[in-house]
Amino acid sequence: MANHNELGKKGEQLAVNFLLEKKYDILERNYRFNKAEVDIIAQHNNTLAIIEVKTRSTNNFGNPEEFVKPKQIQRLVKAVDEYVNANNLNLEVRFDIIAIVKEKSGFNIEHIKDAFYHF
Repeated sequence: MANHNELGKKGEQLAVNFLLEKKYDILERNYRFNKAEVDIIAQHNNTLAIIEVKTRSTNNFGNPEEFVKPKQIQRLVKAVDEYVNANNLNLEVRFDIIAIVKEKSGFNIEHIKDAFYHF
């Protein structure tokens, strides 16, 4: 497996652990619909949190959250709409990014809530 794939898997597990510590319930990992893949679907109180995880070995080329593109956001919205309808959920939906950057002594994790409104 390529190093960037391994880093991505490590980042997703770090994100799950981070969310569990914050008392989120993990409902789905790597949920797929058409061409979209939602990294994590979690529930926190009455909110369905849709989490896109971006992990980088360095931020020399930009912060991880800058790599979520409009086309990807469109696909995520469609996938989540399908998920909510298929599961007959009546929850507020929020789109978050967990940005992870590898550092010498570990990883820096930033949870950006309502991330798609920050761009």
